[in-house]
Amino acid sequence: MIIDLQKFVAAERAHWHELDEILKKLEADSGFRMDLVQLQHFHRLYERTSSDLAKISTFSSEQEIRGYLESLVSRAYGEIHEAREKSHRFAPGRWFFHHFPATFRRHARFFAFAVALTLLGALFGGFAISMDPEAKEIILPFSHLQGSPSQRVRQEEENAEDRYEGAKTYFSSFLMTHNTQVAITTFALGMTWGIGTIIVLFYNGVILGAVTFDYCLAGETKFLMGWLMPHGVVEIPAILIAGQAGLVLASALIGRGSRHSLQTRLREASGDLVTLIFGVAILLVWAGLVEAFLSQYHEPTIPYWVKIAFGTVELVLLTWFLSSAGRTVPLRKEPED
Repeated sequence: MIIDLQKFVAAERAHWHELDEILKKLEADSGFRMDLVQLQHFHRLYERTSSDLAKISTFSSEQEIRGYLESLVSRAYGEIHEAREKSHRFAPGRWFFHHFPATFRRHARFFAFAVALTLLGALFGGFAISMDPEAKEIILPFSHLQGSPSQRVRQEEENAEDRYEGAKTYFSSFLMTHNTQVAITTFALGMTWGIGTIIVLFYNGVILGAVTFDYCLAGETKFLMGWLMPHGVVEIPAILIAGQAGLVLASALIGRGSRHSLQTRLREASGDLVTLIFGVAILLVWAGLVEAFLSQYHEPTIPYWVKIAFGTVELVLLTWFLSSAGRTVPLRKEPED
């Protein structure tokens, strides 16, 4: 086979460099992973470089290029055909900022269903309070929510001193523990083929809708937003993600449309379930700290607009985090010949 060496090298050099860059990433970062499309592209680059090596071997004078290609092919072969399970050091930062949001997006339809169930419950709770204001004594589980919203706001603002002085750590720990128990319960009830998870999500929505409607109807919307937003914009999505995990578990148990055994389905889902519920726990730790150190302090101690602005920033960051963090940058597509 006769080839124009100069044109051949000029045409193929970009593919060699791209393969080299991918190999450097794989060798430098043990946690680097490629999706199916990227793996296919990587394999095509390996095959193309192997073919180029065979062609260049006919030129005995091109020892430098041949050595470079031999190194590339050898390294790529090792990455593709490595049979051993590589030992990877657990990287908490990479897990939380990459793996957790990626897992969340992979099961986004279950999160959407959890949101829909909660919103349906909220509509029911708001309707129940509008039809019968006395119903909140039955619907709402906390005594401080069962009285007059306006009276509670006056009491909170008149007693704006530091009520939790010396006990903030204890109070935040209590909130973290309580909310994590609720999240784990919501997740674990997925074992009931999702029925328990659905009930919990709906009931949480009922409470949220009843409180929101009650305070808004009383003209205390600003207080409600300043009270709930700092911690609620993280706490509520965390509970919804716990519900998402419960629905993923239920789906694995039911196995609709899957030919795999129950044991196989549960084993395949287990990694994502652990990731989701531990991610929820971290979010709830943050929510507990914010609720203890910020949410419980009202005007004149902390202006409501400050707390609302803080909650808005949290919401924007959390939305970006769950929707965009951890996305793999796509590799350059190989141009067609």
